[in-house]
Amino acid sequence: MSRFRKLSHSIWHCQYHIVWVPKYRFRVLTGPVASEVARCIRAFSEQKGAEIVELNVQIDHVHLLVLVPPKISISSFVGILKGRSAIRVLNKFRNLKQKPYWGNHFWAKGYCVDSIGLDAEMIRKYVKYQEKKERLAEQGSLNF
Repeated sequence: MSRFRKLSHSIWHCQYHIVWVPKYRFRVLTGPVASEVARCIRAFSEQKGAEIVELNVQIDHVHLLVLVPPKISISSFVGILKGRSAIRVLNKFRNLKQKPYWGNHFWAKGYCVDSIGLDAEMIRKYVKYQEKKERLAEQGSLNF
């Protein structure tokens, strides 16, 4: 099986490592809250056609390794995950809203994202030597 996925006009392998934290990095992602966060992330990822490779909900942050189709920007994908999961968690666990410094926000602003792909050195070499390979191929086809 190929590591590439297919859409109607493209093949792709857009894999990302995403990390984000609760507001003030409070250690609230335990027990049923952590389970609900994981359930939300899985559900909303599936709705968007993303494939979760690995998900780890730690006590004060979330690690997500995911394949996201190229038709979805990574910022909108993370926005959907954080926004919709915050709504569900705060509705289900109303005690989290009662802290005066928490308000209606569950996640801290921002996130960390890193794209994961082919080996960078291998790509650099491919780009560097591709023109040379194409010239050699052209010369081979021009033999009279």
